[in-house]
Amino acid sequence: MIGMREAAVVPVIGALLSLLSSCAGGDGGGVVFSDITLERAYPGLTFSQPVALVHPPGDDSRWFVLEKAGRLYMFANNASAATATLSADLAARVDAAGEGGLLGMAFHPSFSGSGDVFLSYTSPDPSVPFVSRISRFTMNMGGIIDTTAESVVLSVDQPFTNHNGGHIAFGPDGFLYIGMGDGGGGGDPGGNGQDTTTLLGAMLRIDVDNKDPGLEYAVPIDNPFFGSGTDAGEIFAWGFRNPWRWSFDRGSGDLWLGDVGQGSWEEVDLVVSGGNYGWNVEEGNHCYPPGSVCDDAGLTDPVAEYDHSEGRSITGGYVYRGTALADRQGTYFFGDYVNGRLWGIDTSLSQPDVVLLEETGLNIASFAEDADGELYLIDFSGGGIHRIVPAPP
Repeated sequence: MIGMREAAVVPVIGALLSLLSSCAGGDGGGVVFSDITLERAYPGLTFSQPVALVHPPGDDSRWFVLEKAGRLYMFANNASAATATLSADLAARVDAAGEGGLLGMAFHPSFSGSGDVFLSYTSPDPSVPFVSRISRFTMNMGGIIDTTAESVVLSVDQPFTNHNGGHIAFGPDGFLYIGMGDGGGGGDPGGNGQDTTTLLGAMLRIDVDNKDPGLEYAVPIDNPFFGSGTDAGEIFAWGFRNPWRWSFDRGSGDLWLGDVGQGSWEEVDLVVSGGNYGWNVEEGNHCYPPGSVCDDAGLTDPVAEYDHSEGRSITGGYVYRGTALADRQGTYFFGDYVNGRLWGIDTSLSQPDVVLLEETGLNIASFAEDADGELYLIDFSGGGIHRIVPAPP
Protein backbone atom coordinates (compact mmCIF):
# COMPACT_ATOMS: atom_id res chain seq x y z
CA MET A 1 0.00 0.00 0.00
CA ILE A 2 2.76 2.43 0.85
CA GLY A 3 6.24 2.61 -0.70
CA MET A 4 9.74 3.64 0.41
CA ARG A 5 13.41 4.42 -0.22
CA GLU A 6 16.55 2.90 1.28
CA ALA A 7 18.83 4.68 3.75
CA ALA A 8 21.87 4.96 6.01
CA VAL A 9 21.19 1.38 6.77
CA VAL A 10 20.31 -0.11 10.14
CA PRO A 11 23.53 -0.75 12.01
CA VAL A 12 23.93 -4.33 13.18
CA ILE A 13 26.49 -5.29 15.79
CA GLY A 14 27.25 -8.54 14.04
CA ALA A 15 29.54 -10.55 16.28
CA LEU A 16 27.88 -9.53 19.53
CA LEU A 17 24.41 -10.08 18.12
CA SER A 18 25.35 -13.56 16.88
CA LEU A 19 26.93 -14.46 20.20
CA LEU A 20 23.99 -13.26 22.30
CA SER A 21 21.49 -14.82 19.92
CA SER A 22 23.21 -18.20 19.99
CA CYS A 23 23.39 -18.06 23.77
CA ALA A 24 19.63 -17.52 23.76
CA GLY A 25 19.16 -20.58 21.56
CA GLY A 26 17.93 -18.58 18.51
CA ASP A 27 19.26 -18.24 14.99
CA GLY A 28 19.86 -14.48 15.19
CA GLY A 29 17.11 -13.49 12.75
CA GLY A 30 15.02 -10.56 13.92
CA VAL A 31 16.73 -10.30 17.33
CA VAL A 32 16.50 -6.76 18.69
CA PHE A 33 18.01 -5.42 21.90
CA SER A 34 16.07 -2.26 22.67
CA ASP A 35 14.75 -0.10 25.47
CA ILE A 36 11.25 0.04 23.97
CA THR A 37 8.43 -2.35 23.24
CA LEU A 38 4.76 -2.24 22.23
CA GLU A 39 1.55 -2.82 24.13
CA ARG A 40 -2.01 -2.98 22.84
CA ALA A 41 -3.39 0.39 23.92
CA TYR A 42 -7.10 -0.39 23.51
CA PRO A 43 -7.44 -4.18 23.46
CA GLY A 44 -11.24 -4.01 23.27
CA LEU A 45 -11.19 -2.20 19.91
CA THR A 46 -10.33 -3.48 16.43
CA PHE A 47 -10.83 -1.47 13.24
CA SER A 48 -11.05 -2.40 9.56
CA GLN A 49 -7.93 -1.23 7.69
CA PRO A 50 -7.24 1.80 9.90
CA VAL A 51 -4.89 4.38 8.38
CA ALA A 52 -4.78 7.26 10.87
CA LEU A 53 -5.39 8.16 14.52
CA VAL A 54 -6.00 11.79 15.53
CA HIS A 55 -6.76 13.83 18.70
CA PRO A 56 -8.74 17.08 18.54
CA PRO A 57 -6.50 20.00 19.59
CA GLY A 58 -6.49 20.43 23.35
CA ASP A 59 -8.80 17.46 23.87
CA ASP A 60 -7.16 14.21 24.93
CA SER A 61 -10.43 12.61 26.05
CA ARG A 62 -11.15 11.00 22.69
CA TRP A 63 -9.51 9.66 19.55
CA PHE A 64 -10.68 9.60 15.94
CA VAL A 65 -9.73 6.68 13.66
CA LEU A 66 -9.90 6.75 9.86
CA GLU A 67 -10.69 3.54 8.00
CA LYS A 68 -9.47 3.32 4.42
CA ALA A 69 -12.91 2.46 3.01
CA GLY A 70 -14.27 5.85 4.09
CA ARG A 71 -15.51 5.66 7.67
CA LEU A 72 -14.44 7.77 10.63
CA TYR A 73 -14.88 6.47 14.18
CA MET A 74 -14.56 8.10 17.60
CA PHE A 75 -13.79 6.40 20.89
CA ALA A 76 -12.98 7.38 24.45
CA ASN A 77 -9.32 7.61 25.39
CA ASN A 78 -9.65 4.87 27.95
CA ALA A 79 -7.75 1.58 27.98
CA SER A 80 -10.98 -0.28 28.66
CA ALA A 81 -12.86 1.30 25.74
CA ALA A 82 -14.88 -1.39 23.98
CA THR A 83 -17.09 0.58 21.59
CA ALA A 84 -16.49 3.21 18.93
CA THR A 85 -19.04 5.68 17.56
CA LEU A 86 -19.41 6.34 13.84
CA SER A 87 -18.49 10.00 13.38
CA ALA A 88 -18.80 10.15 9.58
CA ASP A 89 -19.53 7.72 6.77
CA LEU A 90 -18.07 8.83 3.43
CA ALA A 91 -17.86 5.35 1.93
CA ALA A 92 -20.35 6.22 -0.83
CA ARG A 93 -18.16 9.07 -2.10
CA VAL A 94 -14.74 7.46 -1.47
CA ASP A 95 -12.88 5.39 -4.06
CA ALA A 96 -10.65 3.09 -2.03
CA ALA A 97 -9.10 1.24 -5.00
CA GLY A 98 -5.34 0.75 -4.92
CA GLU A 99 -3.77 3.19 -2.48
CA GLY A 100 -6.86 5.40 -2.43
CA GLY A 101 -9.39 5.86 0.34
CA LEU A 102 -10.06 8.11 3.30
CA LEU A 103 -6.43 9.02 3.96
CA GLY A 104 -6.12 12.06 6.19
CA MET A 105 -7.80 14.24 8.82
CA ALA A 106 -6.91 17.58 10.36
CA PHE A 107 -8.70 19.59 13.03
CA HIS A 108 -8.61 23.34 12.52
CA PRO A 109 -6.44 25.01 15.21
CA SER A 110 -9.62 26.89 16.30
CA PHE A 111 -11.71 23.71 16.23
CA SER A 112 -13.06 24.20 19.75
CA GLY A 113 -14.87 27.32 18.56
CA SER A 114 -15.52 26.62 14.89
CA GLY A 115 -16.02 22.86 14.74
CA ASP A 116 -14.11 22.85 11.44
CA VAL A 117 -12.42 19.62 10.39
CA PHE A 118 -10.74 18.72 7.11
CA LEU A 119 -10.76 15.30 5.50
CA SER A 120 -8.54 14.04 2.68
CA TYR A 121 -9.86 11.30 0.44
CA THR A 122 -9.88 9.98 -3.12
CA SER A 123 -13.13 10.21 -5.03
CA PRO A 124 -14.28 8.50 -8.27
CA ASP A 125 -14.26 10.58 -11.45
CA PRO A 126 -15.22 9.46 -14.97
CA SER A 127 -12.30 11.26 -16.65
CA VAL A 128 -9.41 10.06 -14.45
CA PRO A 129 -8.72 7.05 -12.20
CA PHE A 130 -9.80 9.26 -9.31
CA VAL A 131 -9.49 12.70 -7.72
CA SER A 132 -7.81 13.62 -4.43
CA ARG A 133 -10.05 15.92 -2.43
CA ILE A 134 -9.43 18.08 0.62
CA SER A 135 -12.82 19.05 2.09
CA ARG A 136 -14.02 21.11 5.02
CA PHE A 137 -16.76 19.75 7.29
CA THR A 138 -18.33 20.80 10.58
CA MET A 139 -18.28 18.53 13.62
CA ASN A 140 -20.71 19.01 16.50
CA MET A 141 -19.73 18.88 20.16
CA GLY A 142 -20.65 15.20 20.27
CA GLY A 143 -18.08 14.37 17.60
CA ILE A 144 -20.52 13.79 14.71
CA ILE A 145 -19.79 15.31 11.29
CA ASP A 146 -22.55 16.68 9.09
CA THR A 147 -21.55 14.95 5.85
CA THR A 148 -24.30 16.70 3.87
CA ALA A 149 -22.49 20.04 4.22
CA GLU A 150 -19.19 19.40 2.47
CA SER A 151 -17.09 22.25 1.13
CA VAL A 152 -14.40 21.03 -1.28
CA VAL A 153 -11.31 23.16 -0.68
CA LEU A 154 -8.94 21.57 -3.19
CA SER A 155 -9.17 18.85 -5.87
CA VAL A 156 -6.24 17.23 -7.66
CA ASP A 157 -6.63 14.75 -10.54
CA GLN A 158 -4.73 11.49 -10.05
CA PRO A 159 -3.40 9.76 -13.20
CA PHE A 160 -3.00 6.41 -11.40
CA THR A 161 -4.43 4.74 -8.28
CA ASN A 162 -1.17 4.76 -6.34
CA HIS A 163 1.21 7.35 -4.88
CA ASN A 164 -1.64 9.58 -3.77
CA GLY A 165 -0.10 10.83 -0.52
CA GLY A 166 -3.15 12.09 1.32
CA HIS A 167 -1.83 13.10 4.74
CA ILE A 168 -2.88 16.57 5.93
CA ALA A 169 -1.97 18.59 9.04
CA PHE A 170 -1.91 22.15 10.27
CA GLY A 171 1.56 23.53 10.87
CA PRO A 172 2.69 25.73 13.77
CA ASP A 173 2.09 28.68 11.41
CA GLY A 174 -1.64 27.91 11.21
CA PHE A 175 -1.54 26.91 7.52
CA LEU A 176 -2.79 23.59 6.18
CA TYR A 177 -0.08 21.33 4.76
CA ILE A 178 -1.02 18.66 2.19
CA GLY A 179 1.28 15.82 1.09
CA MET A 180 0.81 14.81 -2.55
CA GLY A 181 2.44 11.83 -4.25
CA ASP A 182 3.76 11.90 -7.81
CA GLY A 183 0.50 10.52 -9.20
CA GLY A 184 1.67 6.93 -9.52
CA GLY A 185 3.01 4.65 -12.19
CA GLY A 186 6.51 3.18 -11.95
CA GLY A 187 9.37 5.68 -12.08
CA ASP A 188 7.13 8.79 -12.23
CA PRO A 189 6.28 8.55 -15.96
CA GLY A 190 4.80 12.05 -15.97
CA GLY A 191 7.89 13.62 -14.40
CA ASN A 192 5.65 15.18 -11.76
CA GLY A 193 8.19 15.08 -8.96
CA GLN A 194 10.34 17.71 -10.70
CA ASP A 195 7.48 19.64 -12.33
CA THR A 196 6.64 22.69 -10.23
CA THR A 197 3.67 23.59 -12.42
CA THR A 198 1.70 20.62 -11.02
CA LEU A 199 0.51 19.98 -7.47
CA LEU A 200 1.64 16.33 -7.67
CA GLY A 201 4.87 15.15 -6.05
CA ALA A 202 4.87 18.06 -3.63
CA MET A 203 4.18 19.31 -0.13
CA LEU A 204 1.47 21.97 -0.44
CA ARG A 205 0.75 24.80 2.00
CA ILE A 206 -2.47 26.80 1.91
CA ASP A 207 -4.40 29.31 4.02
CA VAL A 208 -7.90 27.94 4.62
CA ASP A 209 -9.03 31.02 6.56
CA ASN A 210 -8.89 33.31 3.51
CA LYS A 211 -9.70 33.02 -0.19
CA ASP A 212 -7.94 34.19 -3.32
CA PRO A 213 -10.13 34.96 -6.37
CA GLY A 214 -11.51 31.76 -7.85
CA LEU A 215 -10.14 29.59 -5.02
CA GLU A 216 -11.49 28.21 -1.75
CA TYR A 217 -8.23 29.13 -0.01
CA ALA A 218 -5.45 31.68 -0.21
CA VAL A 219 -1.83 31.08 -1.16
CA PRO A 220 0.53 32.26 1.61
CA ILE A 221 2.69 35.09 0.34
CA ASP A 222 5.89 33.46 1.64
CA ASN A 223 5.39 30.23 -0.33
CA PRO A 224 8.37 29.70 -2.69
CA PHE A 225 6.41 30.30 -5.93
CA PHE A 226 3.91 32.88 -4.74
CA GLY A 227 3.02 35.18 -7.62
CA SER A 228 5.13 33.19 -10.10
CA GLY A 229 2.50 33.04 -12.80
CA THR A 230 3.83 29.68 -14.04
CA ASP A 231 4.82 27.57 -11.03
CA ALA A 232 2.16 26.43 -8.57
CA GLY A 233 1.96 28.91 -5.73
CA GLU A 234 0.62 26.22 -3.36
CA ILE A 235 3.95 24.34 -3.39
CA PHE A 236 6.02 24.50 -0.20
CA ALA A 237 8.57 21.82 -1.24
CA TRP A 238 8.73 19.24 -4.05
CA GLY A 239 10.56 16.22 -5.43
CA PHE A 240 8.59 13.55 -3.53
CA ARG A 241 7.47 10.14 -4.74
CA ASN A 242 4.86 9.32 -2.10
CA PRO A 243 5.07 11.17 1.22
CA TRP A 244 3.42 8.60 3.47
CA ARG A 245 2.98 10.20 6.87
CA TRP A 246 4.83 13.21 8.15
CA SER A 247 4.62 15.39 11.24
CA PHE A 248 5.75 18.58 12.90
CA ASP A 249 8.14 18.27 15.84
CA ARG A 250 6.22 19.82 18.74
CA GLY A 251 9.55 20.91 20.21
CA SER A 252 11.18 22.64 17.24
CA GLY A 253 8.40 22.94 14.66
CA ASP A 254 10.52 21.02 12.13
CA LEU A 255 8.69 19.00 9.47
CA TRP A 256 9.81 15.33 9.26
CA LEU A 257 8.62 13.11 6.42
CA GLY A 258 8.83 9.51 5.23
CA ASP A 259 8.97 9.27 1.43
CA VAL A 260 8.27 5.86 -0.09
CA GLY A 261 10.84 4.67 -2.59
CA GLN A 262 10.69 2.95 -5.96
CA GLY A 263 12.70 -0.26 -6.12
CA SER A 264 15.73 0.28 -3.91
CA TRP A 265 15.67 3.03 -1.26
CA GLU A 266 13.38 4.45 1.42
CA GLU A 267 14.10 7.88 2.90
CA VAL A 268 13.54 10.26 5.79
CA ASP A 269 13.45 13.96 4.89
CA LEU A 270 13.66 17.14 6.93
CA VAL A 271 11.40 19.36 4.83
CA VAL A 272 12.03 23.10 4.45
CA SER A 273 10.43 25.76 2.31
CA GLY A 274 11.72 25.67 -1.26
CA GLY A 275 13.45 22.30 -0.85
CA ASN A 276 13.71 19.94 -3.83
CA TYR A 277 13.95 16.37 -2.47
CA GLY A 278 15.15 14.77 -5.67
CA TRP A 279 12.58 12.36 -7.08
CA ASN A 280 12.81 11.21 -9.88
CA VAL A 281 16.38 12.39 -10.48
CA GLU A 282 17.36 10.51 -7.34
CA GLU A 283 15.85 7.77 -5.21
CA GLY A 284 17.08 8.40 -1.71
CA ASN A 285 20.64 9.67 -2.11
CA HIS A 286 21.22 7.65 -5.30
CA CYS A 287 20.82 8.45 -8.98
CA TYR A 288 17.66 7.08 -10.57
CA PRO A 289 17.42 4.81 -12.48
CA PRO A 290 20.05 2.75 -10.63
CA GLY A 291 23.42 2.86 -12.33
CA SER A 292 22.71 6.12 -14.13
CA VAL A 293 24.63 9.37 -13.79
CA CYS A 294 22.62 12.38 -12.61
CA ASP A 295 23.03 16.05 -11.82
CA ASP A 296 22.19 16.51 -8.15
CA ALA A 297 22.81 20.26 -8.06
CA GLY A 298 20.11 21.96 -6.02
CA LEU A 299 18.71 18.74 -4.59
CA THR A 300 18.26 18.23 -0.84
CA ASP A 301 19.59 14.89 0.39
CA PRO A 302 17.58 12.77 2.82
CA VAL A 303 18.61 12.86 6.46
CA ALA A 304 18.55 9.05 6.49
CA GLU A 305 17.74 6.16 4.19
CA TYR A 306 17.56 2.37 4.14
CA ASP A 307 17.61 -0.13 1.32
CA HIS A 308 15.15 -2.83 0.37
CA SER A 309 17.08 -5.53 2.13
CA GLU A 310 15.90 -3.83 5.36
CA GLY A 311 12.35 -2.83 4.42
CA ARG A 312 10.20 -1.91 1.46
CA SER A 313 7.71 0.83 2.39
CA ILE A 314 8.42 3.61 4.87
CA THR A 315 5.81 5.04 7.21
CA GLY A 316 6.80 8.39 8.69
CA GLY A 317 6.29 8.99 12.39
CA TYR A 318 7.06 11.58 15.07
CA VAL A 319 9.93 13.12 16.97
CA TYR A 320 9.52 11.88 20.53
CA ARG A 321 8.77 14.61 23.09
CA GLY A 322 7.09 12.56 25.81
CA THR A 323 8.35 11.50 29.25
CA ALA A 324 7.85 7.73 29.43
CA LEU A 325 10.93 7.03 27.25
CA ALA A 326 13.46 9.24 28.99
CA ASP A 327 16.41 8.23 26.82
CA ARG A 328 14.52 8.75 23.53
CA GLN A 329 14.00 12.50 23.71
CA GLY A 330 14.58 13.91 20.22
CA THR A 331 14.41 10.50 18.51
CA TYR A 332 12.41 10.45 15.28
CA PHE A 333 10.40 7.21 15.24
CA PHE A 334 9.35 5.70 11.91
CA GLY A 335 8.54 2.25 10.60
CA ASP A 336 8.08 -0.02 7.61
CA TYR A 337 4.66 -1.04 6.37
CA VAL A 338 5.82 -4.28 4.76
CA ASN A 339 7.92 -5.94 7.47
CA GLY A 340 6.85 -4.01 10.57
CA ARG A 341 10.29 -2.83 11.62
CA LEU A 342 10.34 0.16 13.96
CA TRP A 343 13.34 2.48 13.66
CA GLY A 344 14.68 5.64 15.22
CA ILE A 345 17.19 8.35 14.35
CA ASP A 346 18.77 11.00 16.58
CA THR A 347 17.49 14.30 15.22
CA SER A 348 20.29 16.25 16.90
CA LEU A 349 22.77 14.76 14.39
CA SER A 350 23.18 15.86 10.78
CA GLN A 351 23.87 12.31 9.55
CA PRO A 352 22.28 9.99 12.11
CA ASP A 353 22.47 6.21 12.04
CA VAL A 354 19.19 4.39 11.50
CA VAL A 355 18.72 2.24 14.62
CA LEU A 356 16.42 -0.76 14.65
CA LEU A 357 14.27 -0.54 17.79
CA GLU A 358 11.71 -3.32 17.42
CA GLU A 359 10.52 -6.09 15.10
CA THR A 360 6.77 -5.52 15.50
CA GLY A 361 5.51 -7.90 12.81
CA LEU A 362 2.72 -5.38 12.09
CA ASN A 363 1.70 -3.54 8.93
CA ILE A 364 2.52 -0.09 10.27
CA ALA A 365 0.15 2.25 8.42
CA SER A 366 0.54 5.32 10.61
CA PHE A 367 1.78 6.76 13.89
CA ALA A 368 -0.01 9.05 16.35
CA GLU A 369 1.03 11.40 19.14
CA ASP A 370 -1.11 12.05 22.21
CA ALA A 371 -1.36 15.23 24.27
CA ASP A 372 1.57 14.14 26.46
CA GLY A 373 3.84 13.42 23.51
CA GLU A 374 3.60 9.64 23.85
CA LEU A 375 3.54 7.68 20.60
CA TYR A 376 1.24 5.06 19.09
CA LEU A 377 1.24 3.05 15.88
CA ILE A 378 -1.63 1.64 13.85
CA ASP A 379 -1.68 -1.88 12.42
CA PHE A 380 -3.43 -1.82 9.04
CA SER A 381 -4.03 -5.56 8.73
CA GLY A 382 -4.72 -6.47 12.34
CA GLY A 383 -6.74 -3.33 13.05
CA GLY A 384 -5.20 -2.66 16.46
CA ILE A 385 -3.70 0.42 18.07
CA HIS A 386 -0.39 -0.07 19.86
CA ARG A 387 1.45 2.19 22.29
CA ILE A 388 5.24 2.50 22.31
CA VAL A 389 6.36 1.96 25.92
CA PRO A 390 9.55 1.23 27.87
CA ALA A 391 10.70 -2.37 27.67
CA PRO A 392 10.79 -4.37 30.91
CA PRO A 393 14.25 -4.50 32.51
